[in-house]
Amino acid sequence: MAIGSTVRPSPEEYGEHYQTYVELVPETDVVAAMERQVPETVRLLSGIPATLADYRYDAGKWTVREVIGHIIDTERIFGFRALAFARGEKAPVPGADENEYVRHAAFDRYRIDDLVREYEHLRRAHVSFFGHLAPEAWGRSGTANELPVTVRALAFIILGHERHHLKIMREQYIPGNA
Repeated sequence: MAIGSTVRPSPEEYGEHYQTYVELVPETDVVAAMERQVPETVRLLSGIPATLADYRYDAGKWTVREVIGHIIDTERIFGFRALAFARGEKAPVPGADENEYVRHAAFDRYRIDDLVREYEHLRRAHVSFFGHLAPEAWGRSGTANELPVTVRALAFIILGHERHHLKIMREQYIPGNA
């Protein structure tokens, strides 16, 4: 257990729009929870048949591949923010338009199993990163998307964001297959 990873972020540590994600994380040891999430997510996503890769449950919604890609992109973005602020970055980092990222990603060129492997590598790298943070790094903060956020909050947001999208995946994309 990483010292500092067992303190829940207070609402002052992140923007209000991230509250939904933080609330999806009841655990106190966020690094252990991130590590436990890997096999659960890999199992769920690996079980999606290739025939559903381009399925979208409604017009204008992302495809299965796009949702998985969005999870990966968002983890990268929040992970970068955590790295920057943990290392003492003072410059604000920009926001990211998730719809533009998906639009320009060409996730239709990926096979689901390739996305799953990419997710797994990225998450394991973040587990290692967060697992080795110095205790004082967890409370460091910076400005992202014009809002203050701590490294601790970003770890919880990464975990909760994935849970949010996997819940949608189970309910809307693969209800009979999950």
